[in-house]
Amino acid sequence: MQDTLHGRTALVTGASSGIGAGIVRSLLAAGARVHGVARRGDLVAEILGAEAIEAGRAVAHGADLADPVQVDALCDELETDRPDIIVCAAGTNITDRQFGQLTQESWETVRTLNLDSIVHLLRRTIPSMRGRGGDVVLIASVSAQWPDHAGPAYAASKAALVALGRGISRDEHAAGVRVTSVLPGLVDTPLVDRRPSPPPPELRRWCLKPEDVAAAVLTAVSLPPRAHIPEMTIVATRLQSMGGTQTGSPNLPAGLDNRSPERFD
Repeated sequence: MQDTLHGRTALVTGASSGIGAGIVRSLLAAGARVHGVARRGDLVAEILGAEAIEAGRAVAHGADLADPVQVDALCDELETDRPDIIVCAAGTNITDRQFGQLTQESWETVRTLNLDSIVHLLRRTIPSMRGRGGDVVLIASVSAQWPDHAGPAYAASKAALVALGRGISRDEHAAGVRVTSVLPGLVDTPLVDRRPSPPPPELRRWCLKPEDVAAAVLTAVSLPPRAHIPEMTIVATRLQSMGGTQTGSPNLPAGLDNRSPERFD
């Protein structure tokens, strides 16, 4: 996929770790110029790499996207280098996630980053795509589709994100703007460490990896402009299936101890 995205400019949120970091690496490898943003700009710079930054192929930004003022400042910076790929990968969840544990503060923490910040960012950035075309990728979750261990606040924010993507696509598709929602299942990222009971190491070997989600994103944004994938669900083969993702730590099938999750054998 090298140079598939040559000449295109991307903005990736949540770029300092996990899925966002995997997407940054994938887009850079495909030839895109990449702006990465997260609260820790220094960590984003590490992900982008000094070579790419010095070559002008990557720019690191430090911003808290939960703060509308900082979102506006970021968008102002991008006025001279407007992205035609926007990947919204920043997200959060809370440890005390059952409905009875939810507070107004914790609800707003999840909703603000997982939904409100994305609406604000896209209101500022989509107008420059109209006519010339571009891609918006929303990293949602299988939690948007059915109740699971992620908790009602997270599920509601991701369900709303999928609905947002559908609504934007309806309004903007004729202007050439493609909106793709990616709904991953269990991914081995730092976010799962916030669970009340994180999955054990032997299970995490068989989880999705950030680069798997990144491959799905790259597929969507690399299609010819005439084609569009509105939504895709990606799950861990041995652990989950469509509709079968409600268990926080799925049972690991027998006989996998000496097998590799990287190949068929």
